[in-house]
Amino acid sequence: MARGIYIHIPFCHQICNYCDFNKFFFANQPVDEYIEAVGKELALWKARAPEAFNNVETVFLGGGTPTALSATQITRLLTVIAEQVPLAQVKEFSSEANPDELSRDKLVALYEGGVNRLSMGVQSFDEALLKRLGRTHSNAHVMETIATAKDVGFKNISIDLMYGLPEQTMAQWQSSLRMALDLQLPHYSAYSLLVEPKTIFYMEYNKGRLPLPTPQLEGEMYDVLMREMEAAGLAQYEISNFGQNSVHNTIYWDNDEYIGIGAGAHGYVEGVRYGNHGPLKKYFAALASNTLPLLNEHKVTEQEAMEEQLFLGLRKTAGVPHAMFEQRFNKTMDEAFPGVIAPLITKGLVVQDAEGLRLTRAGRFVGNEVFQQFLF
Repeated sequence: MARGIYIHIPFCHQICNYCDFNKFFFANQPVDEYIEAVGKELALWKARAPEAFNNVETVFLGGGTPTALSATQITRLLTVIAEQVPLAQVKEFSSEANPDELSRDKLVALYEGGVNRLSMGVQSFDEALLKRLGRTHSNAHVMETIATAKDVGFKNISIDLMYGLPEQTMAQWQSSLRMALDLQLPHYSAYSLLVEPKTIFYMEYNKGRLPLPTPQLEGEMYDVLMREMEAAGLAQYEISNFGQNSVHNTIYWDNDEYIGIGAGAHGYVEGVRYGNHGPLKKYFAALASNTLPLLNEHKVTEQEAMEEQLFLGLRKTAGVPHAMFEQRFNKTMDEAFPGVIAPLITKGLVVQDAEGLRLTRAGRFVGNEVFQQFLF
């Protein structure tokens, strides 16, 4: 049964050089029509899976950039969501945000509409690196926006940081970490740069114009990240996340189900992973016919589900509990993956005890290599 709802808002005022999500320049886009379409898709899913809506724990607005919308549009979006989703029972209602777009009126609209968690894309406190990433905010925007958000009433605020950026030095990374931690927020996420296809960085990389830090330096940056977060009293609960747990993201890492809404969104419902049409015309056309805008569906096999349970669950510091795995699949992890776990233990990359299986600290540095061992 689905525990969460993800809603994709694919509009941006600026396209970042590293982003490969489904997105469109905001200008001249049918934003108001899109908001109504989101409401219609929610209604169609509610008719199909009413029990999921009765038990939903989280709602997450992602993108794109949800805060690219005006305050009036944000209010309308949250209204159409509230018409379908019983928000009173929702534990966590998150919205991604850009620091230079979060005016007070937008923050008020979000807060009064039920959003209780902000996830801000800060990425770096080095303004030269921000320009290299294609970001448009400044450090002053970040400080002002966080202060205003707290004044409006937000307590659960998270910021994203990135390392392994083009020509980024250790000194730049340490400076960004210090400035981030000085904000004393309850949650931080930090991700190494991935050069994804169909991005500006990907084109630059293929032309030899993207000077990235060495793998050794990137590993050292990750080590500094973990040590600084620990020193600040922020527990690492997932490979890239520290502090107060994100309930919605934990749904993904627990391999639990969620409904994906919007153009290009993905979901996992009743054992089926699906993706929506990305182009707005195709998305609108399906909904105009009272049809869910599904581009593809895949029934997850038991083997695939077990593999997903391991490579998602091992991202969490707590790892994968034996009891949960055996309850879901009626077999132990050793039975499901014969000959896989023992060599990883020998290499010092995972530890297995009475509670379950989890990465060691050394294993976090090569998590993807560990996860690949569980893909048959």
